[in-house]
Formats: sequence, structure tokens, C-alpha cells
Amino acid sequence: MAQVHMTEAEVSGDFAAVLRKIGRGEEIVVDRNGQPEREPRTFSELIALAEQREKERGFAVTLDEDYAADIEQIVRERKPWTPRSWE
Repeated sequence: MAQVHMTEAEVSGDFAAVLRKIGRGEEIVVDRNGQPEREPRTFSELIALAEQREKERGFAVTLDEDYAADIEQIVRERKPWTPRSWE
């Protein structure tokens, strides 16, 4: 997998290009002041990281049941966004 370093300005200036690169399997590393700011991870890497941290802490982080129910309701009831046209 190719790794591409981009500045914060480059990423914000053409986010569509960043998404195309990620879609092609490239790893984007955002640099700030010449140093990597953050390396985006794949979903499976994020799950593995969460499991590793769970083992280190000795417990899993869980959502409050009421909060989870609220989020599920919001997702279930969301409507398509229809922007108003300017007159």
C-alpha cells in the first residue's frame, strides 16, 4: 500500500482527491509543521487498537444504554437533507 504525505492545507483544499486516494488503497498521512499529525487507520485496525486498549485497562468502554438508544432513534428517524434553494 502506498503512503502519501499531505499537508493540512492540501487535505482541506481538495478533500475529494484525498477520498479518491484512500479509495485506491493509499494511506494518507497528514503532516503539520513537517511532522505526521495523524495516520488514518482502517476499521479493522481501529477494532484491534480498541481491543488492545481494553486489555491494557482491564475493562471495555461501553455506551450508556440511554445514549445508545437516543442515537439509534436519531439514525432511524433521520430524513434526507433537502437544502433550500436561494431566491
